[in-house]
Amino acid sequence: MATALKAPSLSLSSPTTPTTHSLPKSPLLLSFPSTSLSQSPKLALSTRRNPSPTVSASLFSKAKQTTSDSRSTKVQEMHVYEINERDRSSPAYLRLSGNEVNSLGDLVPFSNKLYHGNLEKRLGITAGLCILIQHVPERNGDRYEAIYSFYFGDYGHISVQGPYLTYEESYLAVTGGSGVFEGVYGQVKLQQIVFPFKLFYTFYLRGIPEIPRELLDTPVPPSPTVEPTPDAKAAEPHAAVKNYTN
Repeated sequence: MATALKAPSLSLSSPTTPTTHSLPKSPLLLSFPSTSLSQSPKLALSTRRNPSPTVSASLFSKAKQTTSDSRSTKVQEMHVYEINERDRSSPAYLRLSGNEVNSLGDLVPFSNKLYHGNLEKRLGITAGLCILIQHVPERNGDRYEAIYSFYFGDYGHISVQGPYLTYEESYLAVTGGSGVFEGVYGQVKLQQIVFPFKLFYTFYLRGIPEIPRELLDTPVPPSPTVEPTPDAKAAEPHAAVKNYTN
C-alpha cells in the first residue's frame, strides 16, 4: 500500500519529466487540424459561389426575354357597331334600389347584335352587365360601371370594363380576350348614337398579331340613321363571320 502511494507522487513531482513538449510536435496532431481548417473553407466557398450567380442570372434573363417578346406594343384599330334590334328582350332593367328613379345599385343586363364597322357583315353579339353608379338628371342620363364582352364567332372574343355614360362618349379598358384576341390589352372608345339602341366603338388594341382582314375595313361614319345591310341583318353566309355568335 505504501509503495503504491509513493509511485505517483514521485512521477508527478519529478523535475526530469518536462518532456511533454514533444506532444504538440506530433505530426498527427498538427496535420489533422491543419488539413480540416484549411480545406473546409475552400470547399464551402467553391460550392456556394459558383452555382448561385449562374442560376439567378439565367432565371432572371429568361423571364425578361419572355416578357419582352410576348407582348406587342403596336396599336391596331378596329371599328364595330352595337345595334339593339329589339328582338332579344334587351336591356332588362332590375331596380334593386327599390326607387322609381334610376338609383345606385340598379342592374342592367343586356345583349345586342354586333356588326362590322362597314355595316356589311354580322360579327356576333355583345353580352354583359351594367351597374348604375350615379343618376345625372342635369345631363338627362346615367353613369354605369360596365362589364361585358364582344363575341366574334370563330375569331374569339374581347372583354372590356369601365365607365358607360349614356350622355357622352367614354373609354373602357380592354381586359383580355380569346382566339385571335388572346393576350390583348388596350382601350375602346364608346360613342353613344341613340341610347340604348345604337353605339359605335373604336378599339385600340395591343399585344396581339395582325387582326384578320375580315374584321377590318373603312367604317361608316356614325349617325342616328345608320343601318346594317339587309344581307348582314339576315346573316347571309357571305355577310357574316364563320360561326358568328348569336
